[in-house]
Amino acid sequence: MKKNVKWKLGLTLFVIALCIFLIYPPKEKIKLGLDLKGGTHLVLQVMTDDAINVETDQQISRFEEVFKKNNITYSEAAKEKPGRFYFKGISPDQEGKVRDLIDQYTRDWDYSFTGDKVVFTLKQVAAQFLRDQAVTQTLETIRNRVDQFGVAEPVIQRQGTERIVVELPGVEDPERVKNLIKVTAVLEFKLVKAGPAPDEQTLLQEFGGKVPQDAEVVKGDPKRGHQGYYLVSKVATITGKDLRTVRRGVDEWNNPAVHFTLNPEGARRFEQVTGQNVGKQLAIILDGKLQSAPVIHSRISDSGIIQGRFTPEEADDLVVILKAGALPAGIKYLEERTVGPSLGSDSIRQGLFSGLVAIFAVMLFMIFYYKLSGLNAIIALLLNELIIFGAMGYFKATLTLPGIAGIILGIGMAVDANVLIFERIKEEIAVGKNISSSIANGFSRAFSAIFDSNLTTIISAIFLFQFGTGPIKGYAVTLICGLVANLFTAVFVSHLIFDLFVPINAKRLSI
Repeated sequence: MKKNVKWKLGLTLFVIALCIFLIYPPKEKIKLGLDLKGGTHLVLQVMTDDAINVETDQQISRFEEVFKKNNITYSEAAKEKPGRFYFKGISPDQEGKVRDLIDQYTRDWDYSFTGDKVVFTLKQVAAQFLRDQAVTQTLETIRNRVDQFGVAEPVIQRQGTERIVVELPGVEDPERVKNLIKVTAVLEFKLVKAGPAPDEQTLLQEFGGKVPQDAEVVKGDPKRGHQGYYLVSKVATITGKDLRTVRRGVDEWNNPAVHFTLNPEGARRFEQVTGQNVGKQLAIILDGKLQSAPVIHSRISDSGIIQGRFTPEEADDLVVILKAGALPAGIKYLEERTVGPSLGSDSIRQGLFSGLVAIFAVMLFMIFYYKLSGLNAIIALLLNELIIFGAMGYFKATLTLPGIAGIILGIGMAVDANVLIFERIKEEIAVGKNISSSIANGFSRAFSAIFDSNLTTIISAIFLFQFGTGPIKGYAVTLICGLVANLFTAVFVSHLIFDLFVPINAKRLSI
């Protein structure tokens, strides 16, 4: 056996064994993408104006507190639009003090005085930051919700500035997942001041037909058995941010319900409010709709229950969205595609058939043109495919239809490398060099061309992976794996095969 062949053979056998281990069993290790397995493809638009709107409301509240604390009087505070609000009725002698307070408490808002009115406008840089942050937080919240729902290998990624692409392979109930994703999940507990009433006019009769400054009107959710309108406190006792644990359980009538516990700060506030309001109703509000309004029978500290005629699935979904947190902005669906399992089966069958045809055609050509040396290329090619699937199993990559196209292209690149090497060997033999030297020179002189061509293609594929969406990423993954494997199989393994089966003193080579 030639020098260094033993360790080369050992390394090759180790790689083969490792790849078989990584790929077995293939149904568990190789995940199928949306186009092969079937499922749902969604494109979502994040309503980033909602984030600007929330920030505007919060900023108004902050300055109301600041002005009150510093004895600044005004007659009106209102929002003109998201990112723009004003305070009116400020006396001229307080203008200097107001300017100092604004400079002290905010850097993200421009302001200007017109008579007794100060107008705030959100700076462009701050607005862009809030929009970008809203999309990022929305993406993470959706990912948390989908992960808790149990979808295997979902693809959730940003597309452009305000869009998110969601691909859910194997989802059998897309409407349920859509509702799970879309719900904003702002949970609030507020004291009930009046209600229920059939309409707002009846509700507000005892208040002179106007909503009190410290209250707001909410509508009951008919799905939960609450018709009509309620008047509740404007300030929430606790919100979803105060929850520590959430789980599905049952209520006293053995109906599905959601049990929760609170963090220490939330528990302190909840205990104080419930202790002071025994006998009153406490509204549980989700996304502006009243889910239930139980009566407070005694002081409650750190735990409670949300009731509302839930089905088991609805209770489970509410647990998921409360655990994942509220969306920072609303979303709307721009595109929805559903791929059926039958289409996925057809795609798998056609993709595998085309791949097998490609491999078989290449094998025939290599044997016909290079005779027994063509078997060398075929063995290297088969090992190349094994390494590709082994790498996909290790990285838990998802196989897609474009990914199969990447594998087929990798077959062509692998054979191209062998062709370069074999042609260099033939040239060396043609000038009269012996077989052993011709093989060594053929591999060494073809290596630079093989390395350069594979490296440039790998770089292109990396950019495809970095900036592409789902199908493009699938194509890039298999192409990169195939090209990296090609540098090992076409150069290292193919040379090893010649070393094993071609004697040092050979006079003839079947090529």
